[in-house]
Amino acid sequence: MPDFLWKAASARGQVQEGRLTAASVAQAMQQLRAQGLTPLRVEDAASAASLSAAADGPNPFAGAVQAANHRKAKGPVTPVDVQALTSELAIMLRAGLALDNALRVLIEMSHKPSVAQLLQGILDSVKGGTPLSRALAEHRALFGDFYINMVRSGEASGQMAGVLARLVEHMERQRALRDNIISATMYPAILLGVAVLSLVVMLGFVVPQFEKLFTDMGDALPLPTRIVMALGQGFSQYGLLIGLGAFVMFLGARRWLRSPGGRRWWQVRLLRLPILGRLGLQYELTLFARSLGTLLGNGVPLLTALNIATETVGNAVLREPLVKVAPRVKEGARVVDAVAATGVFEPLAINLIRVGEETGRIGPMMLELANILNREVEIGIKRALTLIEPVLILVLGVLIASIIVSILLGIMSINDLAI
Repeated sequence: MPDFLWKAASARGQVQEGRLTAASVAQAMQQLRAQGLTPLRVEDAASAASLSAAADGPNPFAGAVQAANHRKAKGPVTPVDVQALTSELAIMLRAGLALDNALRVLIEMSHKPSVAQLLQGILDSVKGGTPLSRALAEHRALFGDFYINMVRSGEASGQMAGVLARLVEHMERQRALRDNIISATMYPAILLGVAVLSLVVMLGFVVPQFEKLFTDMGDALPLPTRIVMALGQGFSQYGLLIGLGAFVMFLGARRWLRSPGGRRWWQVRLLRLPILGRLGLQYELTLFARSLGTLLGNGVPLLTALNIATETVGNAVLREPLVKVAPRVKEGARVVDAVAATGVFEPLAINLIRVGEETGRIGPMMLELANILNREVEIGIKRALTLIEPVLILVLGVLIASIIVSILLGIMSINDLAI
């Protein structure tokens, strides 16, 4: 039978390592659990030895890889780190480890100093008798109200491991939605960059090469040729200033868009766009519906869940009507009536909320609504790309073709004068 190298945590939170013989990885993990240990890693000893030998051998890139890993371990705590430690904490609590011991194991396993420092602070608070939710509230900017209230509901229900698992699932879905949008917009962004670079090269380097050929013709040149030559001269003489000015304008526009007034201006214009406006609306409502459904499914009170879910909406223009939902419900209005009064939900969403309220299953219905909106966002992005990509390619082709045709017209005019 093969040997396995293992790393496991004891009931006291101590991380232990060793070697054992078993028929499979599953049997090795079963042996560790029989010893009262929580498996953290089990791998084939032969495979681990071959990888170690390869790493110890002459490898000119080994130093670079180690340096890259070291750089990766630095920096502040990111949302990806929060998701990873939440997943690991859920696994350890499900395996029966006490909370303080699970936190100790996470600290020992952490390869990032900022994460270890964060966990150490939380552990110190928990050891002092502070509930986990209150310890996390000291880092509200990192975890957020949604995360903290989910943990608080897990403490109240005594199902912390299950709540953390659902919290991880929620974060994975939110992250997957954002990643899909970023991935979908990457190709059009590359096309746009290539278009701008192609124009700069054509006007700044190619067109000036024909300047000497057209110098003596003056007004005899066709109008398109004169326009292109003037643009080329401008790029060749003031290209650096133009680039610097464009960069300064970009920085200024980005800074303004990050201000409250600029952000609101952009969010209003975004919602008015023909295709992207609807996608932006559905994306924000997906965040709201999934957050509300997850909170209600874990026992968070309705009013608290509505307030927290509203804060997950990033568009301030949409957040304004949603903020009024919780006060109306508090005054005695039905949830479906308060939601319908906002004017941002479609009939399908309103009907699902009505069914959920009548059956006492608002949480599951909100999650179903989030899934529907998520699919519509993904389909809408694909459809938008089928329109945007050909348009960008067509515009790039027309611009470059116009420059080439203008130069050819100038050359043909020289031939006509020579005749």
